[in-house]
Amino acid sequence: MLQLAFINFRKDSYIFVEGKATSDSFYIIHSGKVRCSKENGIGMETNTLLGVGDFLGVISCLSGQPQIETVVALTDVIVISVKREQFPDLIKNNTPVAMKIIKTFAARMRQLNETLTKLTLKSSIIDSPEQLFNIAAYYERLGKRDIAIYGYYQYMKACPNGMQIEAAKMRFVTLKPRSRAVYFESPPDLVRSYPKDTMIFSECQSGFDLFIIQEGQVKITKMVDGNEVILAVLKKGDIFGEMALLENKPRSASAIAYDACKLMVVNSQNFNQMVTTQPQLIARLTTTLADRLWAMNRQLENTQIRDPVSKLFDMLALQLEKAKIQVSSGVPHQFDITPEDLANMCGLPLDQQGPVVQSFIRDQRVKLVNNRILISDPVELIKTASYFRKVK
Repeated sequence: MLQLAFINFRKDSYIFVEGKATSDSFYIIHSGKVRCSKENGIGMETNTLLGVGDFLGVISCLSGQPQIETVVALTDVIVISVKREQFPDLIKNNTPVAMKIIKTFAARMRQLNETLTKLTLKSSIIDSPEQLFNIAAYYERLGKRDIAIYGYYQYMKACPNGMQIEAAKMRFVTLKPRSRAVYFESPPDLVRSYPKDTMIFSECQSGFDLFIIQEGQVKITKMVDGNEVILAVLKKGDIFGEMALLENKPRSASAIAYDACKLMVVNSQNFNQMVTTQPQLIARLTTTLADRLWAMNRQLENTQIRDPVSKLFDMLALQLEKAKIQVSSGVPHQFDITPEDLANMCGLPLDQQGPVVQSFIRDQRVKLVNNRILISDPVELIKTASYFRKVK
């Protein structure tokens, strides 16, 4: 039987402090009001007021990362304490709590995605389906016809009277005989296989499925100023595509098979069933969202670093933090990303990347192995990155 504890906080008490170590519990406000703030001054949650039924510390607790905000009691407050290991049982016994957390996370991720796109990539989010044609044309110019044909098909479907409809039809007919692309439409299959370099879904496309990687890797990308920016490379066990399912809004990024992959598919109908029948899977999804929210808040700090080389070192440290890799002083760590990938993650303009990357790889702490970054002392990297964020 699930047993939860009640905790009292006096007015003006600090409940959580930004940057402090993670807690193994999060709180649900039973009575009273609190103020949540971010000291770095760029987050969406600065001076947010919360009350009965709202959650405190859930992102830090579920992600196992430091607190992302400071929480102060505005009145005497009583909270319900939920330990991390109790979360699956809480979901099983109280479906509305699970859905409230998930939908709150989804909304915050959408807001943070827009903020990061503006700050990191210096661009506004384009969610018009007309963008589908531009995405397809970009990949065709790169010779990636299996990705391009998918984009042309989705453009024809979304914009039957669009400005580029005739061009899209012509390119689709031309590419179709040589294409390995699969699943132009969403079939009922619960498990789907995608060949390498085929598109799973495109940004600006409508969608109602989330995916769980069973085999292979998936690249999450975004088109910015006519170029592809890699946001993440996901591996076995990772979940993606949840935003469109939860919010019924266009996809905010594209998903491409990085190598041949097999995916488990969850649509809106079986998702609602899973909330009540498979609490462990829903707990995993919630933890995945918490991990991403923590990383997005952490990435906001990277946008405030002025020196571009320092940005690269901090972004590299973030990759270690996101993966929760245990590192030791003096023991080298090999990353699976190139210096160019790192520059893209930081949103550096293409015309600035060359000199910055050269300065980065000349640093004695950096080595390249098959063009992949190797750091001689990852513990020192984390300390250095922390310093860069403080001095900005």
